[in-house]
Amino acid sequence: MHSRTIISSFLITAALLSAVAACTSSDTTPTTVSPKTTSTDGEPTQHAFEADHFESGAIVGDVVTEDCTLSGGTVTKCQRVTIAGYPSSYKVGPFCPGTITTPAEEAGIWFDGNGVYNLDGNFIANLSTFYNDDEWHMYDSDGNVKVTNTQEAFEGAARPDVDPLYQNHCVQGRLEWLPGGVPVETTVLIPAQPVKAASASSSHPGNLGVTLDGVVIAESAPVSAILGAHTIAAFDDCGGHYNPIAGYHLHGAMGCGHLQDDHVKGETAMFGYAIDGYPIHLPLDDADLATADLDECNGHSSASEGYHYHANSAAKNAVLPCLMGEFVSTAAEGQPQGAPGGAQGGATPPAMSPADLSSAAAKLGVTVHELEDALADGPNSNPETVAAVLGVSVADLNAALPPRPEG
Repeated sequence: MHSRTIISSFLITAALLSAVAACTSSDTTPTTVSPKTTSTDGEPTQHAFEADHFESGAIVGDVVTEDCTLSGGTVTKCQRVTIAGYPSSYKVGPFCPGTITTPAEEAGIWFDGNGVYNLDGNFIANLSTFYNDDEWHMYDSDGNVKVTNTQEAFEGAARPDVDPLYQNHCVQGRLEWLPGGVPVETTVLIPAQPVKAASASSSHPGNLGVTLDGVVIAESAPVSAILGAHTIAAFDDCGGHYNPIAGYHLHGAMGCGHLQDDHVKGETAMFGYAIDGYPIHLPLDDADLATADLDECNGHSSASEGYHYHANSAAKNAVLPCLMGEFVSTAAEGQPQGAPGGAQGGATPPAMSPADLSSAAAKLGVTVHELEDALADGPNSNPETVAAVLGVSVADLNAALPPRPEG
C-alpha cells in the first residue's frame, strides 16, 4: 500500500465525471517532445508539453500536433494525447473497509473540502456521530460494512440518482466492471505552448488535466450529492477512484506515481499537466507555501521551472481552484473512449459552453458535474428526466438552461 501522509479518521467524498474538449484538426504530424521556451534574457519562461515526461505506458499511441483554437480565441498548435486511464507505476486501491474493525492500512481515504481522513472501520462505525445524522448506518449486525461488491451495486450507487437499494453503502469499483473490463482511455488536447489568459477561469471543459502516469485529474468530487444519498465513494491512498463511465480518475494529489523532480529548493515535483498546458506540481509544505507567492490559481513562476501550478492539499477536494491559461473550449472529442456523449463523465453537451454550464448549475443549486451527468443526451435530454435527477422543477430547469435546439 502506498505510504500515507494523512492523519485522523473521518469524512467523505467521491464523484463521477470525465471529459476534456477538443478542436478542429488540420496539419497533423506525430511528435514526442516540445522544447522549453526561453525568454529574451535566457531564462526559461515555462515548460512546454513534453511527452518524454510521461511514464512508459501512460500514453496510448502517438502524440499528434494539430491546429486548435483556445478559449480566448488564440489560434495555435495543440498536442492530441490519449492517456491510458490507469496508473502505469502504482497499484490502484484498496478503497472501502471490510468491517468496522478494519485498520487504516487496509482501506482507503476520504477528503471533503475540510480534511483528509483514514477510511478505516472506526470511521464507518461513527458516521452518524461525525455527521450528526442518525440516518447513517453503513454496517450490519455482524460489523460487516455495506460495500458495492457487485457490478450492479456499483453502477446503482456511482451515479447522481443513487438507487435507494445502495444508499448507506461504501462505493467502490473494480477494473473488471468498466466497459469491456479494460481502462477507459481519454483523449485530450493540450496547447503545445501554454498561452496565458486575460483572466483566471474557473469554467473549463471539465477535467483539470492529466497525470504523468496516464490518469485524468478530475474536478472536485460532488460531496453534497454523495452525502445526501448517505453514500461514501471511497478514494484509494493516491486520491483516485472508479466511476462506471470515466473509469479510474484522480481528485486529490497525494504524491503517488511517476514524478519529474528537478530538486529545486522551495519547489516540489511535477506530477502532471493542466489542460491549459502548464505543469502541475505537488502541494507545497507550509513553510514553502508561506513564501511562494502563489496567484489565485495556485501558480507562480521561477527561474528554473517557469510558470507552473502547485496542487492544493487533497483536503480541499480541488486539485486546482482555477486555470490561468487558455484551453481548448469545444466539447466533442475529449470524452473517454467508448463513453456515450454527455453521459456520466462525458463531454459538455454540444449546445452548452463551459460558461453556460457553470451559469446554469449555479442557478439550479447543483454542481457542474451533476448537471453534465443529468444531461445524458446533450441539449435534447428529456427535461422531466433531467429535472427529476437534479431534484428541481421542470420550470426552473428550463429557465436556467439556454434555449433548446429546434427539432
